[in-house]
Amino acid sequence: MQPFTNRVAKHLRLYAAWDDAALVEGLRRGDERAFEETYRRHGFALLELAYRRTSSREAAEEIVQDLFTTLWHKRAVVDVQKLKEYLSTAVRYRVINLIRDKSIHNGYIAFSRAAASEADYHTEEDLAAADLSVALNSGLAHLPTHTREVFQLSRMEHRSVPEIAVRLKLSPKTVEYHLTRALKLLRVSLKDFLVPLVLLLMR
Repeated sequence: MQPFTNRVAKHLRLYAAWDDAALVEGLRRGDERAFEETYRRHGFALLELAYRRTSSREAAEEIVQDLFTTLWHKRAVVDVQKLKEYLSTAVRYRVINLIRDKSIHNGYIAFSRAAASEADYHTEEDLAAADLSVALNSGLAHLPTHTREVFQLSRMEHRSVPEIAVRLKLSPKTVEYHLTRALKLLRVSLKDFLVPLVLLLMR
């Protein structure tokens, strides 16, 4: 009989060979090894992504932990097409929510502007991204429901027009209409952030 450590190592090598689609299927079946491999493969990159946007290791760890806890508890119903993009988008949403809450409860925007005068280039860039995230979240909140859904699926979940049409039960032309409408409305409400917004959505 193989020693326990050898069996574990064999299992780890097996799951490491799975692609992301196989890991998603494993998650849906409640496979704990698939979940562990998902965290091993993507966890560090997600921590770095969250840290770049919050400048707080504690906040980044909390965001990623919450993401993976939610992923496990909702594994049977969550709609994941592309695992890496799904996880990255989920982190960005959590960062936006965190910044929004801080701005409401702790005067975070005023703090950011005061801190920017003493920060180095990288910190200033992060604070600008934080302000932009708050502005984007506010702009999205004012979009009509279908227009907001189409924009989020297209730009934040990287879905194609045909995929969005099927998911929302709309025609492709209607999807394109809502996407064009969203971009026009956001361009007006985020005119001061137009260039940073393009950079943020490209990351």
